[in-house]
Amino acid sequence: MGSDCRIQPMWLFSTRLTPGLSCSPRSIALYTVLWLLTAARICGAAVRSEDRSPAMAAGSAPCWQVEEFVVAQECSQCTAFEAMSWLACSTTGYVEKINCAKSKKDEYKSCRSAVMEEHLFWQFEGSVVGLTFVFAFLVVVRQRALDRLASEKVRKQIESI
Repeated sequence: MGSDCRIQPMWLFSTRLTPGLSCSPRSIALYTVLWLLTAARICGAAVRSEDRSPAMAAGSAPCWQVEEFVVAQECSQCTAFEAMSWLACSTTGYVEKINCAKSKKDEYKSCRSAVMEEHLFWQFEGSVVGLTFVFAFLVVVRQRALDRLASEKVRKQIESI
């Protein structure tokens, strides 16, 4: 009359431990992709080209790409009109005025503002803290469900004696 009193981990027998939560590899992959897309959208991590125009000929490249330049006006936010009319403003919403040394031309170049970068940093930090709380909650819920299943199994084993 040898009875096995060991408690087996439930994840060995079932992929569905708690109602409504699926732990299959397909659903985990789907959730991971959704979280990555959400994080990329929130944090502005989408890769954007500096210039949205098609491939430019060598002669039409902006002077700041082919020669030395000096920043005449620091990075500042574009107005609503500038954002619609200037190509440099459409990329980031910020622009700086530059003077090219050789050609003596004044041009505008898209830039990333320190204020904008700080805002994106805090958005990222907030999303990380939020995800921490969500996953901590999921861990607690899963642990309680596993504890309940283990207690029920022990109770049933004790009743059967």
